[in-house]
Amino acid sequence: MTHQIRAIGMFVAVFGLIAITGQTSSWNVALGIINMGLISAIMALGVNMQWGYAGLFNIGVMGFVALGGLGAVIVSMPPVNEAWAAGGLRVLLALVVGAGTIIGAIMLWKRMDHGKARGLAIVVLLVAGFFLFRYIFDPAVDAIEAVNPAGTGYLGGLGLPILFAWPVGGVLAAGAAWIVGKTALGLRSDYLAIATLGIAEIIIAVLKNEDWLSRGVKNVVGVPRSPVPFEIDLQNMAGFVTTMRDWGFDPVIASSIVVKLCYATLFTAVLLLLIWASQMALNSPWGRMMRAIRDNEVAAEAMGKDVTGRHLQIFILGSAICGLAGAMMVTLDGQLTPGSYQPLRFTFLVWVMVIVGGSGNNWGAVLGGFLIWFLWVQVEPIGLWLMDTITAGMADGSALKAHLLESAAHMRLLTMGLILLLVLRFSPRGLIPER
Repeated sequence: MTHQIRAIGMFVAVFGLIAITGQTSSWNVALGIINMGLISAIMALGVNMQWGYAGLFNIGVMGFVALGGLGAVIVSMPPVNEAWAAGGLRVLLALVVGAGTIIGAIMLWKRMDHGKARGLAIVVLLVAGFFLFRYIFDPAVDAIEAVNPAGTGYLGGLGLPILFAWPVGGVLAAGAAWIVGKTALGLRSDYLAIATLGIAEIIIAVLKNEDWLSRGVKNVVGVPRSPVPFEIDLQNMAGFVTTMRDWGFDPVIASSIVVKLCYATLFTAVLLLLIWASQMALNSPWGRMMRAIRDNEVAAEAMGKDVTGRHLQIFILGSAICGLAGAMMVTLDGQLTPGSYQPLRFTFLVWVMVIVGGSGNNWGAVLGGFLIWFLWVQVEPIGLWLMDTITAGMADGSALKAHLLESAAHMRLLTMGLILLLVLRFSPRGLIPER
């Protein structure tokens, strides 16, 4: 079996499973799997760039995804004028003071001679800047969060179309990746993993606690979705309702399917653009250089390659793609829920997508995104059906029956581990290996 035929067969099998789900369960469910599969495939592409191209072990994926979601809120949500009047400008001033303090400390470190005077000057500057920052920042935040806390209590955004938010989410993630990369990419791979996980926890903790920015755990709801219509708008269109009834469809179900198809079209366009750019980059001299660095950093550095600089470059690119996926996910959900970003759990899921699909292969990452998300959604109901079948003959009230039925909720993680073990045993380079 040739490489291309194997890859095509794998994709046909995965989409066949999704089609079976649509036929036996609901096309709404099937389209939901496709949409989140597209977003998962984009996340897997970003991680595959970092690991498959350059061997960078990033387990802080959810932090960059969360920043992408924040970008969607900042760009697309309408501004809260009362909050801006209460303390918006003071918050901006405080942020400028904080950034100026950090920049000033860096300049002192570079320009002053080594010695106690330099250390003392930096400490004095940082302490003074910190207290000045808090003096301006805290009252402004209190004033903002007191503005209708049940409904707003934050500054809002720019009120621009949501499509503008997608690249902004990527830029926010790229900026954070630059900061992380400048400080952590010189570390060994295991220390880099710990550092990225810590940064992701910090990012998510900020989103959970800084209500003035993201409403914290109160969540931002009603994120605009233009140009995709709302289901209720379609249901209020007489022409749409009449057409659907003439065709024999329930207008309510049809409206949901139409909206999901619109999202699928947008997400597919983004994925195809990214996969095209990724393949062009991978097959270029730049891509060959990145793989040479991945395989032997010492030899590549001896040939005059800037290993750290290239690592920083690919780290930023991969993180930007994860941020783009995060903005798309918030668009699909219609809300930002900082409490749902669990760095270890969902980072593990994205890594399983990359490993199972085929590390270093862009099409493998896409396949892994669809396959693993399908299993993540469908394994639990299949497990519940299986346990119902197994326990059908057991007496009601049986402890064993209750235990087996309760265990269906754990089928997801069990299946992920089992799939990972089977792939590593029988196809250690993934379902579509790197050529």
